[in-house]
Amino acid sequence: MKKIFLAATAFVFSLATFAQTTPAAQPKAEDLIKVNVEKHDFGKILQGTPVTYSFEIKNVSEKPLVVENTWASCGCTTPEKIVDPILPGKTVSLKVQYNAAAAAPFSKDVFIKLAGIDQPKTVQISGEVLTAEAYDAYMKDKKPGTEMPAANNTRVPTTSPSSPSISTNSSQPKLSKNQ
Repeated sequence: MKKIFLAATAFVFSLATFAQTTPAAQPKAEDLIKVNVEKHDFGKILQGTPVTYSFEIKNVSEKPLVVENTWASCGCTTPEKIVDPILPGKTVSLKVQYNAAAAAPFSKDVFIKLAGIDQPKTVQISGEVLTAEAYDAYMKDKKPGTEMPAANNTRVPTTSPSSPSISTNSSQPKLSKNQ
C-alpha cells in the first residue's frame, strides 16, 4: 500500500513540475495581423487572362512584424513577397496573381508566415475561369457596369490580338480589345 501511495505522490509531483516548465502559449498570426478579407472571389474571368488582388494586412500588435514568407497552394497562384517589416498600426498590401490558365472553378490558399509564429495566416482566392466562348456569352448576359465583383481586382491584359481582356483603373472596369 505504501508503494502505491509513494508512486502516486511521485506521479502527481512530476505532473506539477512538467506543467510549470511548459512554455507559455505562443500567439497566433490572427492575434498579430488583421486582413481586410479572408477570402476574395474574382467571379467569372476569361481563360488566359491573369488577375490580381491585393490583400491589405494590418499589424495590430505593439511590435514590428517580419513576414518570413508568402506562398500559395498551387503554382498557378503567385503572391508577392513582403520585404519590409510591418510597423505597429501600419498596413501593407500583399498582391496575389492567379494565372487563369485552366477553364474551371478554382479556390486557392495563400499563406502568410510571420517570423517567430509557427502557424501561417491563410487567406483564399476563388473564382471561375471561362473559355472565350463561355466568357463572351456570360458578358452578353451581364448588365453594363457589373463586369467586376470587387474594386480591388486587376485583370492583366494578354498579348493575343484576338482575345478580349479586362483592365481596370481604381474604380471603373472596362472591356477592351488588345492592340
